[in-house]
Amino acid sequence: MSDWNTQVIEEFRANHGQVGGQFEGAPLVLLHHRGRKSGVERVAPLMYLADEADADTVYVFASKAGAPTDPEWYRNLKAAGNTRVEIGDEAYDVDVAEVTGPDRERIFAEQVSRYAGFGEYAEKTAGIRAIPVVALRRSR
Repeated sequence: MSDWNTQVIEEFRANHGQVGGQFEGAPLVLLHHRGRKSGVERVAPLMYLADEADADTVYVFASKAGAPTDPEWYRNLKAAGNTRVEIGDEAYDVDVAEVTGPDRERIFAEQVSRYAGFGEYAEKTAGIRAIPVVALRRSR
């Protein structure tokens, strides 16, 4: 997985945030996070959904491709409360907040309407876990 991530990250940075393959045309963010136990800095390429009313907020989805457990980046973000992202050619700090309740449902449904794979991930996790939705808001 790390070799695949490395290739996506390198392509993202070389092409102003654009990549080909399965992510072609999709909005991507490079999410920086520090291992809560190891302290190791990592970067995860993720699809995001921009908030329609707030240009300083994007949402990411801890789907882990429908795995029964949450991804480590999600656990790391919950522990940290803030991080750094790269979108296009811009890098900036963000505050992290989990989205719950009706807002989570609405945002996740919008992502599924745009990218059906997220619906498939939700089907795989049904009865096991709800896929977390995380708001990343530009720090002020």
